[in-house]
Amino acid sequence: MERCVFCQIVAKESPASVFYEDGLVLGFLDIRPINPGHALIVPQKHAAALAELDEETGRRMWTVAQRTAVALRGSGVRCEGVNLWLADGKAAFQEVPHVHLHVVPRFFGDGFRFVVGPREIPAREELDALAFRIRQAWPGPPR
Repeated sequence: MERCVFCQIVAKESPASVFYEDGLVLGFLDIRPINPGHALIVPQKHAAALAELDEETGRRMWTVAQRTAVALRGSGVRCEGVNLWLADGKAAFQEVPHVHLHVVPRFFGDGFRFVVGPREIPAREELDALAFRIRQAWPGPPR
């Protein structure tokens, strides 16, 4: 089986415009950017889904994403806002089966939008019942 494209980038077998690297994560620019400066933060160790990602690496990804957002705003890239986006699974539009966090610089009039239809507000009882089910399935000790 061929290694995923992000593993190839991590191994320096494929080119990437890298701006951050440490022992856990790699930050590089997306080759199909929504806007200039669109970055990806990926774990150095392959994890196809969030369930496979260790918590330390997950925390580092979010820390690096936050710092990337700060760096984008200070870099001169047009950046009036930032979207952080992580898709977990095909149904969530994950295209590369390697966990990756998008850091997308945004500006008014950039033309990109998330299309979200109107949703009904569920009854509080329905939300409470779902929260209970999630608590029951929580991995590890309760928080």
